[in-house]
Amino acid sequence: MRLTRREKIVDYVVLTLFGLFAIVPLIGVLFSAVTPPSENEGGLALPTKIDLGNFGAAWSEGHFGSYMFSSVVVTLGVVVLTTLLAVLAGFAFARLDFPGSGIIFFVMLAGLMLPAEAFIIPLYFNLRSVGLTDTYQSLILPQTAQSLAFAIFWMRNQFRSFPGEIIEAARIDGARDIRVLWQVIVPPSLAPIMTMCVLVAMWTWNEFLMPLVLITSEDRRTAPLGLAFFKGEHLTDYSLLSAAGIIVAIPIVVLYFVLQKRFISGMLGGISAK
Repeated sequence: MRLTRREKIVDYVVLTLFGLFAIVPLIGVLFSAVTPPSENEGGLALPTKIDLGNFGAAWSEGHFGSYMFSSVVVTLGVVVLTTLLAVLAGFAFARLDFPGSGIIFFVMLAGLMLPAEAFIIPLYFNLRSVGLTDTYQSLILPQTAQSLAFAIFWMRNQFRSFPGEIIEAARIDGARDIRVLWQVIVPPSLAPIMTMCVLVAMWTWNEFLMPLVLITSEDRRTAPLGLAFFKGEHLTDYSLLSAAGIIVAIPIVVLYFVLQKRFISGMLGGISAK
């Protein structure tokens, strides 16, 4: 179905307005981050001169080196564990017949509707009873479990759309299920897998509630938690706050741009699979 000229104009106008709505605040933060602290009053204004020293000052004063390291460790741990478990479980739910698979799958999907606020207090006491609070494991394991519902749902849809004839041919050639998965299905499915990894990495990197409750040591704080403490100490220093916000956001922005083509390809593949 072809769009009329009027419909195209309306679409472009609406998309432009939404684009400006999203971009203008980001531009304001960027301008604020390079404005000298003595000239920054918190509004959206062009800086009279560029002061890149705000980034160095925010990095050193806010101890963001330690915070970023913690976030990288936690994010990598969650992404690796989630990807491994989701690929295995997605294949099982999509291509293997076992008793109760449908019931187990839909029970597991209930995790998509369970917010962290609903289980954070019992989680804290359970982890404390086994001595895991204030550790990287206390962040990696719960966030992996929290991401698995979506990840398994995503991979199941991808594997169900994979041509069954190829799988049957591999099995006729003597390939076992584990070989079919890793050598036949996974290589052509890298785009949707990378899309899932990017989404899980974004959610994990931006997580605030779990580190706030489960982490007490400063050297194990994640970047968003460290940014919150930094904000409390520099409430009116808009230049440093903006610079710190950009520092925390840069890794995910870079990750998205590096994997942009795979991300878009995986999203389009996921939509068509559904």
